[in-house]
Amino acid sequence: MEKKSISGFSKLSKGEKVRWVVEHFFQDPEQAAQELVSFWHKDDELQRIVDGFSENTISNYYLPFGIAPNFLVNGKIYAVPMVIEESSVVAAASSAAKYWMSRGGFKAEVISTKKLGQVHFSWKGDVQKLYSYFGELEARLRQDAIHLTQNMELRGGGVLDIELLDMSQLEPDYYQLKVSFETCDSMGANFINSVLEEFGSTLQIFVQEHPAFEGDERHLEVIMAILSNYTPECIVRASVECPIEELATGGKDPMSPQEFVEKFAKAVRIAHIDPHRATTHNKGIFNGVDAVVLATANDFRAIEACGHTYAARDGQYRSLSHCSIENGIFRFWLDLPLALGTVGGLTRLHPIARRSLELLGNPSAAELMGIIAATGLAQNFAAVRSLVTTGIQKGHMKMHLMNILNHLEANGEEAREAIEHFKDKVVSYTAVREFLDSFRECKNA
Repeated sequence: MEKKSISGFSKLSKGEKVRWVVEHFFQDPEQAAQELVSFWHKDDELQRIVDGFSENTISNYYLPFGIAPNFLVNGKIYAVPMVIEESSVVAAASSAAKYWMSRGGFKAEVISTKKLGQVHFSWKGDVQKLYSYFGELEARLRQDAIHLTQNMELRGGGVLDIELLDMSQLEPDYYQLKVSFETCDSMGANFINSVLEEFGSTLQIFVQEHPAFEGDERHLEVIMAILSNYTPECIVRASVECPIEELATGGKDPMSPQEFVEKFAKAVRIAHIDPHRATTHNKGIFNGVDAVVLATANDFRAIEACGHTYAARDGQYRSLSHCSIENGIFRFWLDLPLALGTVGGLTRLHPIARRSLELLGNPSAAELMGIIAATGLAQNFAAVRSLVTTGIQKGHMKMHLMNILNHLEANGEEAREAIEHFKDKVVSYTAVREFLDSFRECKNA
């Protein structure tokens, strides 16, 4: 068997990496190499920057960059950039944005912007001694980290609170410093981790040097210092509301506004009580959220992890969105933890991310939180509205039609005929294939 392992892959040039990969893993090495290289950017300097985003890069992976216009958020109109490959997501967000534009738009409120990090450590000494001298330790922690925090403090951020937590009831000898931060318009991951590692060093030095802890240094072991991607105090609320009678459903067989509202509200309640439904319900929210997060070069993995943890904060996984009907008013909202940045990192290095932020008016991190939460809520509204009226597949498969046609290698004429044919018909892979077979048979007859 041909050897497929390698030592020193990272030291190869980019071209050498491509050559090794295609020769060992592809049946058509030359064609594979040509395809991989064809996605390199023609601007060598730009490609160098993109290569620097990751390691062992051999090509670029493209995703569609779409626009959802007509988002009215806090009285301001946005054209929202969305990077996503799933059919119908951008269309659904655009539809919901236009729907709510004439009904007051979206309201967004940043409730808090605290981010968290922890220094995890073992302590086998006197617990009361730790607490007795914690005030002194905290002052030392802040002082030793000032070279890292002073610039952030000048911008209005920095270290907010430091808590000493006793976790030994869960794990023997386990304690932590729980630290909250304000990082302003920066996502702040590198800042937070640098400060936490400095805190870990200071904790060790403090115990080694303080007279009250003489001989106790053997009782202390710093395990790790790292930010937490769970930020339940970095929350934004997005909402829409209007009188029930304004909730037209449209379509061939429209529901009455009252029937629609009751069905919609019950669908949301189901997502609160059934984790199976809640998972898909929240996935729909993140269809919108992730697309904007990706477009602005923020960390969608951290935001997903945090959002799903937040959805299970009471011990059961539930819907992130909520619905109420009171005094003739329909209200739909979500509270979402979003730790974002608009300065630093890839937000400025990636040229399309930079354009995305410009498109949004170069928002602050707080403003971007509101835009992204509104997009998630719009996506969720569109999905639930489809589910309780026409069903999700009708619109989704219409958008998916072009993917099916491309898969079946339809030419321009065939695609135009298929689009016309399926205007009032159910789209499925089998139906499209049968239509193309029939059309081609007629053309060749």
